Amino acid sequence: MISHGAITVINAIPCGVGAAVGVDLVTRSEFAAGGAGRSVRIINDPGEDTRMAEICVKRTFEHLNICEPEGWSLSVDSEIPVSRGLKSSSSACNSIISSVGGWISKEHGTGFGDGKEDILEMIRLGVRCAKEAGVTVTGAFDDACACHLGGFVITDNERNSLIAHKDAERYDVILLVPEDRIRKPSIDRQMFRDLSERMRGVIRTAENDWLSALTENGGLIAKVLGIDDMIAEDAMRMGALAAGVSGTGPAVSVVVGRGEGISFLKDLAHDGYETIVTRTR
Repeated sequence: MISHGAITVINAIPCGVGAAVGVDLVTRSEFAAGGAGRSVRIINDPGEDTRMAEICVKRTFEHLNICEPEGWSLSVDSEIPVSRGLKSSSSACNSIISSVGGWISKEHGTGFGDGKEDILEMIRLGVRCAKEAGVTVTGAFDDACACHLGGFVITDNERNSLIAHKDAERYDVILLVPEDRIRKPSIDRQMFRDLSERMRGVIRTAENDWLSALTENGGLIAKVLGIDDMIAEDAMRMGALAAGVSGTGPAVSVVVGRGEGISFLKDLAHDGYETIVTRTR
């Protein structure tokens, strides 16, 4: 089962309201029962902690009122860099829970439905798993919705409610990924809360112009975290539609016209960054 990635438009930590846009990066999970033990294989990052994945499996069986097998195996493979603000955890939770739910449905005839409310039920379960694992500050309901539903979403992350969901224009997205990672337990939430008044204005902007909101949000978050925002500023001077730190960083997303990503990247100085060119979805 698959889920996708997303980029931040509004960081939810300051006000509890977040916004994000889905991008076409994929996380795939495969679950199977059997054997004497329980194993998780994270193909794209073998050294990554498996606790979140184990929690997702356990809570999915509990949620669907099915006894967890004594033996099972789970493999996860993702195109999304871990702990860079690109929604790897949200995408993984969605993908794992969908995979486990699909197995349960096949074997036991019960599972998550296909309707939007059924999908949101699955997403909310993933949010709870991510919080239990300590890989998110707010629960990241906005990220999880954008990953799985695609398009542009605004959410209330304190209530896990979807405020708005609409299609996003088709743009190319350049992801600039430094080697450093930022783990969520290291985040000082008070620094973000001090941005609450300014962020409310950015939320109002996002309702009609998510590109401008992405850029403004990125600048505010970079300043709070002490992240160098120069590459986003350079991208905007070069004509990008939007650019800024995604999530709590340190990755930067740059939005450009459809089909322009590769050529734009050639002209953007990006030494020290891994680069990914993808698109909104």
